[in-house]
Amino acid sequence: MTKVPSLPYPDVIGALRRAGWAVIRQRGSHIRLEKQLGGEVLKLTVPAHRPIKRSTLAHILKQARLTVDELLELL
Repeated sequence: MTKVPSLPYPDVIGALRRAGWAVIRQRGSHIRLEKQLGGEVLKLTVPAHRPIKRSTLAHILKQARLTVDELLELL
């Protein structure tokens, strides 16, 4: 399993958008994304930080139901 990288937020947002996530709004330094998956709506909040901490990115990936390798393929 690949280690979670420390990435700037534009890279993470771009990868999530390629994975089907849509940016809904931004308030301050937090960007809200949503994705329809079956009958449920998944929601994420990504901090606009350069870089996003590895632990924070790990939690975002868990909520997005993505692995580190899947994220790296989307970059």
